[in-house]
Amino acid sequence: MSALDRFIALPSAHAAGHRPSLTCVCSAHPLVIEAGLIEASSAGQVPCIEATCNQVNQDGGYTGMTPTDFRDLVMFIADKVGVARDTILLGGDHLGPNPWRHLPAAEAMAKALVMTRAYGAAGFSKIHLDASMSCADDLTPLSDHEIATRAAALMAQAEDGAQAGGHPPPAYIIGTEVPVPGGASEGHAHLTVTRAEDAAQTVQAHVDALAAANLDHVWPRIVGLVVQPGVEFGQIEIDRYGAQAAHELAAWRGANAASLVFEAHSTDYQTAEALAQLVQDGFAILKVGPGLTFALREALYGLDAIAAEIVEGYGAGTLPATMEAAMAANPQYWRAYVTGTQTQQKTQRHYGLSDRIRYLWPDPKAAAAVDQLMAALDGVDLPWPLISQHLGRLADPVGDATLKPTARDLLVGAVRLALKPYTDAYQAV
Repeated sequence: MSALDRFIALPSAHAAGHRPSLTCVCSAHPLVIEAGLIEASSAGQVPCIEATCNQVNQDGGYTGMTPTDFRDLVMFIADKVGVARDTILLGGDHLGPNPWRHLPAAEAMAKALVMTRAYGAAGFSKIHLDASMSCADDLTPLSDHEIATRAAALMAQAEDGAQAGGHPPPAYIIGTEVPVPGGASEGHAHLTVTRAEDAAQTVQAHVDALAAANLDHVWPRIVGLVVQPGVEFGQIEIDRYGAQAAHELAAWRGANAASLVFEAHSTDYQTAEALAQLVQDGFAILKVGPGLTFALREALYGLDAIAAEIVEGYGAGTLPATMEAAMAANPQYWRAYVTGTQTQQKTQRHYGLSDRIRYLWPDPKAAAAVDQLMAALDGVDLPWPLISQHLGRLADPVGDATLKPTARDLLVGAVRLALKPYTDAYQAV
């Protein structure tokens, strides 16, 4: 069974009482992609790697990559680590007018249609349609009818793009009760679980819109509905999943929408138990992104501290100092996400859970500092006591010889360790 077929089969598996899940790795960082591919493949699960509309689009996004470029990057990494290309599911997240919402709706949607077609043509087969954001001349908020009508127009382009690219027709995710791409910037007092009646209204609006667009034949390939199960994170706080709060929503799906599973965004930093419970309750698609680059940054800073201990001439704090300078030069990536005193803002820039620093790793000076660090530790087996001191989460796997004590292996291992609760959520239910 292909990766796409396994994805499409998720709702029927849940309806039959099984509890498989899909972990979606939302990142453009090569080491995170590598870790995601290895972790899922090693567990016999579908490796799913996703790009957002802001990261990757026909204009290059903030990564400079088009959908074809991103696909080629993922496949290059897959070939390097020995993961078969045909086992990988490529996802497009929040595909819609968000990158151009400052434009009038007609212009923004025109660009969104081009982008969505490009994702289909490049072979992305898990498409999240998101036309929920208001554009420059729109009313706020948009009606369910308008959102669904725009989503249907996007779907038509994804269908045409897949056909033009010689790919199987993709599967889809609908619904948008999540923050905009990039993460939440406000506090969490507003956070509420999606009401069952609102989920039902979203589904019906899409049923009607697809019928009006002569796309109702696509409905069997609509796998998931994005809802808010009550999970979120900001810079320093985490909203943990509570099954009781989502009970009504989960019960509605089981009774009325068993042909769908739920997609849960912002599941980063949830406990292993919470992730397993999410899957048990029908939130079978789990999205994770900043939590993985957070783990990567944590490991890089730990390696920087180790290098200062064992490499003559390597100054303590070299990498953090470089990243602080990069952030000072690029405040657009973090300014709206940090609050408090200057000291508190600096802490949030480097260590905030929304991991705004992830946007800066491609910066030439940041990349050079990482290269300097990796060169300093190249070929060195790092001492276990220093791994315990500065990379404590990795000490046990190094100690039992399941992880090599080299800098690169430790970076990939840190991301895989952050992914392990997702792997276990699949196996635990």
